[in-house]
Amino acid sequence: MSAKVPLALGGLRLDHALVRMFPQYSRNRLQEWVRSGHIRINGARCEPRLPVTGGETIEIAPPRAPRSGAPAAQRMPLEIVFEDRDVIVIDKPPGLVVHPGAGVPDRTMMNALLAHAPELASVPRAGIVHRLDKDTSGLLVVAKNVVAQAKLAEQLASRTVRRVYLALVHGDPPSSGMIDAPVGRDARARTRMAVTRRGKDARTRYRVLERYGRAALVECRLETGRTHQIRVHFQHIRHPLIGEPVYRRGTRHAVAFPRQALHAAELELVHPRTGKPVQWRSPLPADMAALLERLRRGA
Repeated sequence: MSAKVPLALGGLRLDHALVRMFPQYSRNRLQEWVRSGHIRINGARCEPRLPVTGGETIEIAPPRAPRSGAPAAQRMPLEIVFEDRDVIVIDKPPGLVVHPGAGVPDRTMMNALLAHAPELASVPRAGIVHRLDKDTSGLLVVAKNVVAQAKLAEQLASRTVRRVYLALVHGDPPSSGMIDAPVGRDARARTRMAVTRRGKDARTRYRVLERYGRAALVECRLETGRTHQIRVHFQHIRHPLIGEPVYRRGTRHAVAFPRQALHAAELELVHPRTGKPVQWRSPLPADMAALLERLRRGA
């Protein structure tokens, strides 16, 4: 497969740019493939430290190796919004983990995808190019082949994928704004994220859609895609998400809800085969819709 280095990545070392372009592979693995010639830039072998300017053609031919311990295909219901020979768009329900990890060895979206489309077994991470937290609902795109995966990863690296979320937050936030605060691992608890000077740049643009006095419905547009970004950013401005189990400190007049009230409502990207913009929307899930009506009634 091949892909162009986004101009936005100009100035980075090749291995750093590759991690952004192909997040399905680890940095160590990409470095090994560069050194072994399985990755070439403009047709030539190169070194991981080589700086890129943007616009170069990356050719990647992963060596074939037997896979052991691969996730099992498991028949599970999937809400498929769209599917063709290149992509699948899933409307993920709350409570579903995206891929196996510590404490969750199976019954994940990845296991369900492998049963739905067995060809995904030959695509790294079963074609998953971005994630949603377990208790976040909404739209998520999956690539059905390595070419589509590379092109979608390139769009994510270039920040051209448009993602719109709906969140219910505590309090009465300003009508609109940009939360521009770096997000990284919390030095005091490595399983958490935090706003920290050592973090990576993170920007969330938002606007309030409805107010209920003690809470508000907010539309969020991601300009970056850091882990737990929306959850961390709204805690940072002292308006944590309703139901937030981790990033909620000292919230008064708390509204009860069994998960973070966050839904990936819109997804727009360029189709990897046709090159045309495509867009999908997802309505609020039943639990968030019920909470919204309760807040509107003042209950």
